[in-house]
Amino acid sequence: MSERWVAVLAGGLSHEREVSLRSGRRLSAALRSVGVTVEEWDTDRGLLTRLQEHRPDAVVVALHGGEGENGSVQAILEMFGVPYVGTDSRACRRAWDKPIAKAELARAGLTTPEWVVLPHATFRELGAQPVLDSMVRSLGLPLMLKPDQGGSALGAQVVRDASELPTAMVGCLAYGETVLAEQYIEGTEVAVVVIDGPDGPYALPPVEIVPENGEIYDYTSRYTAGLTDFHAPARLDAAAAKSVGELAVAAHRLLGLRDVSRTDAIVTADGTVQFLEVNVSPGLTETSLLPMAVEAAGESLGEIYAGLIERAVSR
Repeated sequence: MSERWVAVLAGGLSHEREVSLRSGRRLSAALRSVGVTVEEWDTDRGLLTRLQEHRPDAVVVALHGGEGENGSVQAILEMFGVPYVGTDSRACRRAWDKPIAKAELARAGLTTPEWVVLPHATFRELGAQPVLDSMVRSLGLPLMLKPDQGGSALGAQVVRDASELPTAMVGCLAYGETVLAEQYIEGTEVAVVVIDGPDGPYALPPVEIVPENGEIYDYTSRYTAGLTDFHAPARLDAAAAKSVGELAVAAHRLLGLRDVSRTDAIVTADGTVQFLEVNVSPGLTETSLLPMAVEAAGESLGEIYAGLIERAVSR
């Protein structure tokens, strides 16, 4: 493994640039600790030149949001024939669009909160208040609002009173042109990391998420130490833990994901597991969930990614 050298892509121009840089630094340190030669590359105008003139054995995509998760960078790597760790460009696009991913998994029998998708244009053409009134009649309250694309819970808000909807919609639309409105599900929030191993994808122990604000695991709660309590493994009974692992592996398979993914879900009081969304480039910062799951499993972050690098090179 010491003869491999890889480029870790981090940064970029999305709202999640700073988080991505932190992920890239942590991953690079983990890979160096197991003997991999690493360079950290930003995704700027010099990327294509570097790929041509200083081609790595493989690339690890540690980008969050935008081109790092919607398949754009992956498509470039595919065109250049550069092996990379992560989901291919087409499946990235499918997972990046939350309503499309939800619809596909719902068709396959997975449980997910009822939802509607509302483009900004709908409000302009039909009038905001009638649309919001219809949404409440259809889904009830409370509601979870989030951009239909994007990560790190940017723009996500819980609405418990109809009077809060107009302001919440404006806040959500600041991060995208379309809002995904879901029924808000009460229960235990968990994240489940799935890794592709020699015998197929397997789930790491689920991580339970308890935000200090008592309601939503938002951007501040995710990346500010001390604002969220984590339990790894999650405080679930054996049956529920097995169910969330199976759901995450099923989502990974059904959406055609590769190497590593993270599924976010809610376990309700009756043990039902509700799929929320999936992430093809999970965070790797000091407060991120994937490293917690790796530690709970008794595994090494560097060794897991070194193994994924070998898989990428051999493809």
